[in-house]
Formats: sequence, structure tokens, C-alpha cells
Amino acid sequence: MGLRRIVLWDIDHTLIDTRGVGRELSELAFERATGLRMHRQAKIDGITESVIFRETARLHGLRTDRDDFGRFAQALTEAHAQRAADLRERGYALPGAAKALDAVAAQRGWVQTVVSGNVRAVAEIKLRTFGLDSHMLWEAGAFGEDADERSDLVALSLERAGVQAQDAVIVDDTPAGAEAGAANGVRVVAVATGRSSMEELRKAGANVVLSDLTDTQRLMAALRRYAGDR
Repeated sequence: MGLRRIVLWDIDHTLIDTRGVGRELSELAFERATGLRMHRQAKIDGITESVIFRETARLHGLRTDRDDFGRFAQALTEAHAQRAADLRERGYALPGAAKALDAVAAQRGWVQTVVSGNVRAVAEIKLRTFGLDSHMLWEAGAFGEDADERSDLVALSLERAGVQAQDAVIVDDTPAGAEAGAANGVRVVAVATGRSSMEELRKAGANVVLSDLTDTQRLMAALRRYAGDR
């Protein structure tokens, strides 16, 4: 694509918070795909949707395959489309998210995309719902249907974008995101806007840890340091 620099954004608890709507829609999709009510859910932070579905199904005594996941992903997409108004009313874009995306977009030669455990269709609905989708180069991203491991998603996004690891930077709120960056030689700017503390994010290998995205100047300084012109 001839890109020079790329920022790889996580979505949930990095750019938005669904305030419980996401869990409700997962329950709905799980029941539609399996015929069983979802009484428990596997670990979700930093985990791809395919793994979450497989491990949640296992908690309910089910063994699943890719066809089962395909049905779940379709049901999950439909549920998000049907409940977009509810998502907009109850959820919100995290403070500073819109300004951060605008600031990156203003950098000459930079692009930005999504690397997320969400399936792509759901990722698009989530960001569109909160007006955060316009700057994303979606074809350079990697999503929950593409691979099970977060580190593989990062590698795939670099390949799709046609950039080297030193020309990319990840923004994520989870230790899994920091670890995926380290596994690929990609620097990570972590934000402690999810369930992990600043110390936990540092221990996971994040290069910079911010409390949130509200200080756009500080965020951009970190991004320029790790993915700017050298």
C-alpha cells in the first residue's frame, strides 16, 4: 500500500465502553448459535472472539468447530446491528478517543487501523455507532475471525499493511495487547482504561503507559517516538 507509519488500535476499553451491552449481545448470539443459554463466559480481555466462543462453549459442555463459530459470528453481527441504538444509548466513546483518532489522521504519511479480537463486522458497527470509524483503513486490520492468537493478528495486520514492525505502534488496554506487540517487535502505547492497572501493563511489556487518551499531546509524543520519522 506504500504506507509509511501505521497505528494499530484495539477497540473495547481502549476507544469505547459498551457498558454491558456487549455481554448481553454475546449471550444472545451464543443462544442463537448453540441453542443453549449462556450461563458463564470465558475470559475476554485481550482474547479473540473465536477463542472466547470455543472456551465459553466448553464451559457449557460443548465441543465446537469453525462452522459453529461462523454461526456465532453471524449471530453476533446481526445482534449488534439490531441493537445499535441501544449500544449508542448505553455505551460511549472513551474520553479523548475521537481527538486521538483525528490527531493521528492529521499526521502526514500515517494511517490507522484496528487489531482486535472482535470480528470485523462487529468492530465496524461498534466504531460507526460512536462516530469513530472514518479514519480507519479497515483492509489493513486484523480481527477475531482471522486467527486465534493476538500475536498472529498483529503479524497479519503488518503483512496486510505492507509495513515493518518498526513502522507500527499498538494502542491497547490489555496485557495481551502488550505481549502481542512484544512478540512481533512492535512498540506498544498502553492505556489503563480497561481492567488492568498501569503497573500490570508495564509488566506485560508496554513501552509507554497512559492513564487514558485525554492528553492528546502526550499520546502523540509517544506515537511519534515509537512510529514517527527516524
